Amino acid sequence: MRSPRLAALELRRFGRGKLPRAALVALLVLPLLYGALYLWSFWDPYGRLDRIPVALVNDDKGATAGGKRITAGDDIVAGLRDSRTFEWHEVSDEEARKGVENGTYYLSLTMPDDFSRRIASSSGDSPETGALQVRTNDANNYIVGQISRTVFNEVRSAASTKASRTFLDKIFVSFSDIHGKTVTAAEGADRLNTGIGKAEKGSKDLADGLKDAKSGSGTLAKGLKKLGTGAGDLEDGSRQVADGTQALADQVNGVYDKAGPFLRSNEKTIGDTARLVSDSAKTVKDNLDVLMKLAPAADRTAHASSAVLDEVYTARCETATLPDPDCADLKRAKTAAAEVATVADDLGTLVADQDGDLRTMRANLGTLQRQADALAERAPHLSEDVDDAVKKIDKLNDGARKVAAGARKLRTGLGTAQTGADTLDQGIGTAATGAQTLNGGLYKLSDGSGRLAGGLHDGARRIPDYDKRQRDARTGVMADPVQLASQDLHKAPNYGTGFAPYFIPLSLWVGAMVAYMLIQPLNRRALSAGSPAWRIALAGWLPVVAVGVLQVAALMAVLHWAIGLEMLRAAGTIGFLFLVTACFAAIVQWLNARFGAAGRILVLALLMLQLTSAGGTYPVQTSPGFFNAIHPFLPMSYIVAALRRLITGGGLGPVWQAAAVLAAFTAGALALTALAARRRQVWTPARLHPELSL
Repeated sequence: MRSPRLAALELRRFGRGKLPRAALVALLVLPLLYGALYLWSFWDPYGRLDRIPVALVNDDKGATAGGKRITAGDDIVAGLRDSRTFEWHEVSDEEARKGVENGTYYLSLTMPDDFSRRIASSSGDSPETGALQVRTNDANNYIVGQISRTVFNEVRSAASTKASRTFLDKIFVSFSDIHGKTVTAAEGADRLNTGIGKAEKGSKDLADGLKDAKSGSGTLAKGLKKLGTGAGDLEDGSRQVADGTQALADQVNGVYDKAGPFLRSNEKTIGDTARLVSDSAKTVKDNLDVLMKLAPAADRTAHASSAVLDEVYTARCETATLPDPDCADLKRAKTAAAEVATVADDLGTLVADQDGDLRTMRANLGTLQRQADALAERAPHLSEDVDDAVKKIDKLNDGARKVAAGARKLRTGLGTAQTGADTLDQGIGTAATGAQTLNGGLYKLSDGSGRLAGGLHDGARRIPDYDKRQRDARTGVMADPVQLASQDLHKAPNYGTGFAPYFIPLSLWVGAMVAYMLIQPLNRRALSAGSPAWRIALAGWLPVVAVGVLQVAALMAVLHWAIGLEMLRAAGTIGFLFLVTACFAAIVQWLNARFGAAGRILVLALLMLQLTSAGGTYPVQTSPGFFNAIHPFLPMSYIVAALRRLITGGGLGPVWQAAAVLAAFTAGALALTALAARRRQVWTPARLHPELSL
């Protein structure tokens, strides 16, 4: 009997009663329990997040920055309500804490009371980071906590972007202010440069002037030193004059006390005496003129007489044979003549040497004569004149004392002035040096101010001056400079579509596993008839493949028309699933045929190994090393990769690879089943009395 006929006979058994028919229906519907129900249960969980109750606490009190009111908490609350991310419940912080603890709310989001103030601080001296507070409880649901972290990161990013836009807008406004201030500063620097240039010229003039002043101050110091010495002499002299005038005044007053009455009673006698003095002065002056004229002649005559007497004395007393008895008289005469000659010499020398003094005396005698004449003329009024003279002498004495006192002050003042002049000289020297340094510094400052002005003008050109439109454009870019240009080449429209490649083969494996609970992996009639092993293997495999085809048809019909699964390559997907169910049937058949009751346990174990190593949920690279090691050797790994390409799109390379792998697994499993069938045709005690029967 051929294998297809044996397979048909095996399936015909299910039409002989109500229970077999019900079992066949259950067998066909069973993959729906794993595939359709699983996918339906979380087909689009992210589309229903607005049903998750979440506590929202807004304690933000707002803040003021730059004259504007900031209510960041209210803005976030409004944005969250518009987004409908969760089912938001605005409650107090205490209610949120209790609700998250007892499961009323899955989590809570809190804007603290200083949230706006911290955001506004970004434009102040002490910027602070605003913190959104999230409270989760994994005891309620772990996945919701994971989802919330993603959602709230987006909320935080949006809030940060908005705060950044406000902060950066102020920066760009500040740029405009800085630009204007820099232009003003540059203009001021130009004026400063001009002023410093003038100051530099003035400092040079000052240095030159101080150099001259240094020379003058040195001369002044030396002059004041001399003046100090002169002032000392003046003080001494004025003191002596004062003492002399005091003595004179004392004497004059004493004499006047005595002579005053005498003058008043002897004015005529004084007048006569004055006339006598005048006459005598005239006579002396006249005789003085004669003396000055005759003195040289008298000198010559005296010498001539002395020489004659000397010759006479020599001739009569020294050379004569008989001395003259009058030698003694002659000697006396000779001596007297010599003395006269000597006197005449002295007189002549005196007249010659004192010619100036004699002329002065002559002039003084003339003066004396005139004064004596005046005295004689004033004699009748002499007492009155003397009285006036005494008063003038007293006044002179007072003046001399004042002059002495002034000279003392002058000397003291000149001493101070000299000290000050020395200090001034040193100071002017220091000032001159400083002026030179100042001139050099101002020269450098002038050069530096020129560079400053140029730099400020250049800086003003470089500092941006943005208008509102430009600020908005730049703050938008800088607040969120990196955009995620997401390009999903083959996007799955929902969560269920993404997981369908994982759950569909799971349901088909379970379908094959249950099918071999109802259908014998090796046809007993064929075994008893001694049919070839390969026919026995096909006879046990084809009924389950037929059931599997029906399972695929039912499962995909429900997934597509009831749940909404859209397949990019629907025909290819259905055809590939027929190959999948054929492969799974062959593998499960071999495990049951080879290991009997223990094979059913191995089927479950193999299912678990495939589920954990196929990479259907997370990438297999995130799993421990063991699962990475077995991943390439199990069929479901290739099935999941192929179904992803067939359902959502992409290159068909993994599909052809999976088809080849499945064909190899199917052929291999059927060959092994044939070997198991040959072994089953030989009865052994173990087969007659199995250790375990399920």
